[in-house]
Amino acid sequence: MDMSRASWINTTHDWSSVVDRDHLSYIRQNPTEFAPDGPWHLVLEVLAYAADEASSTGGGRCVVVLHPDGSLSVRDDGRGTDTRVDEHGQSVKKPVMATKDLRFFDFPQVEMLPDGHPRRGMSVVAALSEWLAHTNRRLNGAWTQRYENGVPVTGLEPVDVDGTTGTLVHFKPDGSLGSVTVPAVDGLSFLATAWPHLEVQVDDRRNH
Repeated sequence: MDMSRASWINTTHDWSSVVDRDHLSYIRQNPTEFAPDGPWHLVLEVLAYAADEASSTGGGRCVVVLHPDGSLSVRDDGRGTDTRVDEHGQSVKKPVMATKDLRFFDFPQVEMLPDGHPRRGMSVVAALSEWLAHTNRRLNGAWTQRYENGVPVTGLEPVDVDGTTGTLVHFKPDGSLGSVTVPAVDGLSFLATAWPHLEVQVDDRRNH
């Protein structure tokens, strides 16, 4: 798509805004509201997008990794985050990280995550993370971008194309949220009930 950003139709996010600092600040001022179960809730916010993708494509896989440094990563095998080209030839990704999800953020009654708390969107994850790296692989290219406290600190940086598609969201939750607590096996099984099209694997590397 190569046309003016003003003509792009908004679906899940507003394409005209790359960063909504007031929105991010509001989230950071209310961490217990937006991450009620700590870092694991942030994982579920990311998984919800992978589940959306898996549902629309007939199925998908996702790997959650708990890293020794306290960071978390969620990798899926979907089509990758929508990226368009504007009238200036500049690549623009859907602003999922630093602006509100128009479907959920202001409407907490719309969808609940498997932990029983409202889905509010990916911007919650970005805002409540010290840093976040979003790597995106699509059929027409691949790139990565880094955020700190929800604000992008790099542009879209190209990465090597490896023949795969999907997204990798790697983030370090704010220390005030505490350490991540993974649900017991029966809790993880509930993910399959909530998101039947998405296969989720958890790889805990913290003690390795």
